[in-house]
Amino acid sequence: MKREKSGAGRRKTALGYSERHAKSGIDAKLPGIETFPNQYKGYEITIDIPEYTAICPKTGLPDFGTIRLRYMPDKACLELKSLKMYIHAYRNLGIFYENAVNRILQDIVAACRPVRAVVTGEFTARGGLSSTIEAKYP
Repeated sequence: MKREKSGAGRRKTALGYSERHAKSGIDAKLPGIETFPNQYKGYEITIDIPEYTAICPKTGLPDFGTIRLRYMPDKACLELKSLKMYIHAYRNLGIFYENAVNRILQDIVAACRPVRAVVTGEFTARGGLSSTIEAKYP
């Protein structure tokens, strides 16, 4: 896709996507994710979140998908109610799929410092295309 300069040094793609669109939601204030002390070692937790929703920062249309979080806890486990409230905060947030998956991973790692973690987003088809995004730690 060709890039061109437009107004006040903003970079836009041929389709009119700007840096503002690209960064939308990355720094949004979201509820904290609480943890509790882990009692065991060497096991993995998988959490499926089948009702993820957010807003496309370009079109304003809703995006739907399933987020799967798989992690190996170290000293702390994620508390599920706070994780639910955190995920629900995306409902009115303008953010691209790629940014959402990476932001979720970043916030999970900051909250519980797992041994390893993978966040996968499987997003509902729009315009005949569906996307799967995966981010890994470390």
